[in-house]
Amino acid sequence: MSAKTITRFAPSPTGYIHVGNLRTALMNYLIARKSGGQFILRLDDTDQERSKQEYSDAIMRDLEWLGLDWDRVERQSLRMDRYREAAEDLKGRGRFYEVFESPTELDLKRKKQLNMGKPPVYDRAGLKLSSDEKEKLRAEGRDGYWRFLLDQERIEWTDGILGAISIDAASVSDPVLIRADGQVLYTFASSVDDIDMGVSFIVRGADHVTNTATQIQIMQAMGGTPPSFAHHSLLTGAKGEELSKRLGTLSLRDLRARGVEPAALLSLMSRLGSSRPVELIGSMEELIEGFDIGTFGAAPTKFDAEDLFPLTRAYVQGRSFADVAAPIAALGVPADQAEAFWDVAKGNITVMADLEGWWTLFRDGATPVVEEADRAFVAEAFALLPAQPWTKSTWSEWTTAVKAATGRKGKDLFRPLRRALTGLDAGPEMADVMPMLPGVPKL
Repeated sequence: MSAKTITRFAPSPTGYIHVGNLRTALMNYLIARKSGGQFILRLDDTDQERSKQEYSDAIMRDLEWLGLDWDRVERQSLRMDRYREAAEDLKGRGRFYEVFESPTELDLKRKKQLNMGKPPVYDRAGLKLSSDEKEKLRAEGRDGYWRFLLDQERIEWTDGILGAISIDAASVSDPVLIRADGQVLYTFASSVDDIDMGVSFIVRGADHVTNTATQIQIMQAMGGTPPSFAHHSLLTGAKGEELSKRLGTLSLRDLRARGVEPAALLSLMSRLGSSRPVELIGSMEELIEGFDIGTFGAAPTKFDAEDLFPLTRAYVQGRSFADVAAPIAALGVPADQAEAFWDVAKGNITVMADLEGWWTLFRDGATPVVEEADRAFVAEAFALLPAQPWTKSTWSEWTTAVKAATGRKGKDLFRPLRRALTGLDAGPEMADVMPMLPGVPKL
């Protein structure tokens, strides 16, 4: 890696960012920031039919929510002239060639090759077409599209995660880079951009290894120097099941709606699949300083969204009152009760939204939960309750009096009274709860 590394995150604005995208974005971000380099947000929006502005906006909002800032935004849709220029240059060098096969014809070729025990690699039939034959095909209503002519040699690099990689280009089909409708495909647009923008390090998923091999040749054909690469492992479900089909349900906006905190998400995704333990990381500076791409392994990495909630709980419960004063005020908690409310409730919440339930209890009181066998006992106990205001000593004084009057003790004493006052089996210390309650609930 260079002294100041330039990385990029290049999402397609055809949907919302999910945890798989975040892993790529975060690794590239941390590498750039650790070196004092640049992090480019590059929107791969050449597919005009599927790309939507709402998704571009959502990508930026999600990154901002996580605190991942970028140095500049690039849109591939604004660089079409540059791609055409690069394509013409490669045509002139004999590295682009026009082909006309339909998807059905290509499928038949692949099946024939497989039946013959050969790898299903494009046979380069388009290279043999004369100008007259091409014109005849166009006259028949066929539209040509463009492939890149690979040098059939080994493509090698030292991967930042996978180690030494060597791919025989003869085992790979010449990639289609421009479709018949003129759409520039990612493999080409990305290669042009990475060279033009001086990108020096790219982290991407292991499913892109073959793409990387072809892009290295494309960049070299343009006279550029390919960046260094690292390919992170792919995520699986908690039991090792394929996760790719479920990633749409693991969007950052959905996790955010469930109350997951950015600190929890960043802490998990910056360590998941590495040799280092997952732990709540206190700040972005700490996250950047402690990141090391070399600690990550190649094996599939298990991801369980439920692992985010213990980290979220630890983060939320560790917040100071000053940090949460605004959302507590938004619940309608009076200013003179707000800090006491936080002190009582914080140890019993996982996400910030859990505060609402506790404030409802302290504002409106509970619906008592009383078992029939305890009804007479609870009524007798309520008759012994001192008048408000209740203090932190009220619970101890009251239960001592109830114990003396009824003979009950231990959980047979405390559990029915907690349930009658709060409707809950567990929660904060009742000594802390009593001063917050609005009064004696009706049985």
